[in-house]
Amino acid sequence: MRMKRLDEGFQYSVKDGTYHGLGVQKLGDDICFTIAVPDRKRCSLLLYKRGEKEAAASIPMGSSSRYGDLRSVMIEKLPVEEYEYNYLVDGQVVTDPYALMICGRESWGRAPKGEGALRGRAVFDAYDWQGDAPLQIPWSEVVVYATHVRGFTKHASSGVKAKGTFAGIAEKIPYLKELGINQLELMPVYEFAEVEPWDEKRPPLRRPGNGQTELLNYWGYADAYYFAPKASYSASGDPVREFKDLVRKLHENGIELVLEFHFPRGTRTALALDCVRHWVLEYHIDGIHVNRDQAPVEALAQDPLLSHTKIMTESFRLDEIYEERRIPNFRNLAEYNDGFMLDVRRFLKGDEGQLVPFTWRARRNPAEYAVINYMANHNGFTLMDAVSYDEKHNEANGEENHDGTDFNYSWNCGEEGASRKKRTLSLRARQLRNAFVLLLLSQGTPLIYGGDEMGNSQSGNNNVYCQDNELSWVNWKTGKTFGFLTEYVKKLIAFRKKHPVFHQKQELRMTDYLSCGHPDLSYHGKRAWLGDFENYSRSVGIFYGGDYIEANSGGKETDSFFYVAYNMHWIPHEFALPHLPGNGKWKIAVDTGVEGTAGIYEEGKEPLLSDQRMIVVPERTILVLTGRGRIENKPEGKKKAGTAARQKRSGSSGKPGKTEKTEKTEQNRIETS
Repeated sequence: MRMKRLDEGFQYSVKDGTYHGLGVQKLGDDICFTIAVPDRKRCSLLLYKRGEKEAAASIPMGSSSRYGDLRSVMIEKLPVEEYEYNYLVDGQVVTDPYALMICGRESWGRAPKGEGALRGRAVFDAYDWQGDAPLQIPWSEVVVYATHVRGFTKHASSGVKAKGTFAGIAEKIPYLKELGINQLELMPVYEFAEVEPWDEKRPPLRRPGNGQTELLNYWGYADAYYFAPKASYSASGDPVREFKDLVRKLHENGIELVLEFHFPRGTRTALALDCVRHWVLEYHIDGIHVNRDQAPVEALAQDPLLSHTKIMTESFRLDEIYEERRIPNFRNLAEYNDGFMLDVRRFLKGDEGQLVPFTWRARRNPAEYAVINYMANHNGFTLMDAVSYDEKHNEANGEENHDGTDFNYSWNCGEEGASRKKRTLSLRARQLRNAFVLLLLSQGTPLIYGGDEMGNSQSGNNNVYCQDNELSWVNWKTGKTFGFLTEYVKKLIAFRKKHPVFHQKQELRMTDYLSCGHPDLSYHGKRAWLGDFENYSRSVGIFYGGDYIEANSGGKETDSFFYVAYNMHWIPHEFALPHLPGNGKWKIAVDTGVEGTAGIYEEGKEPLLSDQRMIVVPERTILVLTGRGRIENKPEGKKKAGTAARQKRSGSSGKPGKTEKTEKTEQNRIETS
């Protein structure tokens, strides 16, 4: 059949399509266009010469090109790179939801004007992946860094050339690698509308109190074109190639890429599945983070194509995914919710009744799925604001401070907001050190929210969803007071990676299953082997048996014994130390009470404790003690292990007992700043 000529330079043969898939497919020299349109609606394919406003051709997609609700036409030998396209459905111009590239939103913050200004473009350019493939790093080895494409490098202090783009992130790969990051999570990178479509009859809404500021969907949580990388995130004008370059460069540096997808209510299951498969196959991404309430989580988890793709969401219905609680060979699922953050923030600030929730969060590491731990994320306070503000300050959002969560579990350390008081700043710095130790020495997979490692602040705004300015952008200049923090986090990440006791491949059992005289994990307080789990307790010692690492790895890994003394109380506390046999001696590996980075001691230069039986830990301080030696298999040790097992079953470690008198207690007190 021949179509009607609408332009002197356009005339190609058209036939019925083949229904190979929605969107645009290239089949040999021919191009196939397929869209889902409800029955009884008229549909035509509109083709535009690139750069021209009016359509060059309108191709009817009638009953002969229909299969179910699908309409499909094939155009022979169409030079598709010269064209853009839309569909006309019952008189309304519709942009293909399966378009691989979207034209009309190349400039951030500018909505396309006029009907048909937003168009799809077919992309069939070959890309040389140079042997690239997803990295499949085990969750136990992963350290995640979550950020926003634009906000990560848009600030003038970022020092990159291509600010706020995929290329800008690529410029920061050396920074991420040096920090110790091996997984990057990005908020939506697909084509969403950050501003409302322009309409002459209804101009963009303005934020109350500031007539120059438009309402903005900065985060991108809305209906979108899920198959197309966001054009305004591209510095080169080619978002498809630029994003693929980013993925390949990240992989070359040992960094995985996980993308967040937000599927609003009403999203079809088929579209969500097609979307994720497309990004995995076409862009080699390593994983996805999806919203539990609308995404077909169980369908994604059961898809054979995605069995080695990491899938993160709030929770999983495991009985629908694994038959008879089968343990997967590759643990690709991960629970991602605020549970760790809320419980551990409360423990950090010294709330009552938080010891049991903290110890559970710190050891949690299920066999069927991983858990993602974080102390801050985009939805809520940054970590700096969590130690600087008691209340949210969202006035700039124009909603009279009613938006954003009221449950931040933060503490301003005595003064709301910015401070010049040395005592306040010193306390905040210590709390930040404590927060990163709490995060990075817990068993789950740690996630750092971009900028927290620099002390980035949002001035108390806990909901910057509409802010595209210095409130939401990462400020890479943290100032003299918190300038130590990036190096501190870098050293802590390296410490975690070096010591497998803090990122074990299986969940700790709290039993002596090796019959070595002690469990893999146990709790301690004023008396060894007996934690103080009363409601008012704010301190606990956690002992890790390093010899379990060698046994569980078949001799491939070894590690020391560790004792981590957490004191989140505002007064000092005594901790009794378990005995290290033979010549084993406890040394201080990390002391959060020491200013700057000096409290993370170089291996081989750790200070030796003068008293190996008891130590006094100052207020709001964490000490990490390390020691070598193998505990002998003694009946006494088994008895102690049994006590630890009973503690686990009861959920409590009993009442605090009387402590023995110790000599020279003061010399064991760790000096604080």
